[in-house]
Amino acid sequence: MIVTPAHLRTLAGRAEALAAEVWALPDTTPDDSPERAPVAAARHSADLLAQGAESLRRAAADLAAVQVEPCGMPWRVCPEHGNTLDSQAGVSTCRVCRRTWSYDRADRPCQEPVTWKVIDRAGTETKMCDGHVLGARAAVAGATFIRLDPAPA
Repeated sequence: MIVTPAHLRTLAGRAEALAAEVWALPDTTPDDSPERAPVAAARHSADLLAQGAESLRRAAADLAAVQVEPCGMPWRVCPEHGNTLDSQAGVSTCRVCRRTWSYDRADRPCQEPVTWKVIDRAGTETKMCDGHVLGARAAVAGATFIRLDPAPA
């Protein structure tokens, strides 16, 4: 079995739900009741479950960061604005936001993280980043665009 960020997030959600279920148990036992200690232990366990859920979410984010798949399209784009780059003297600049890169992005495969799966009318699937999807939406009529598991923040 391959562990994925989505799997870890699902486990975190289950741990949070279980913790919430324990916290929702009525606490009507009198202070001098012998049942008081087990109820307190259950609530402490719920606290540990909540901490575990938080750790699972962090682990999911860390795993997502190391599993990032690069877009790989044969030309680079501005990650926010798409095909808006100009390159001169080895420097690329976005014509919209004026962001610059100290190398010619246009001549290298895209290294932005894959965030979309695009399926054209013929059924061909292509994975691409946010920037490339901007151009594909305008150029590929009738394609299906599926947002993949978001890149880590």
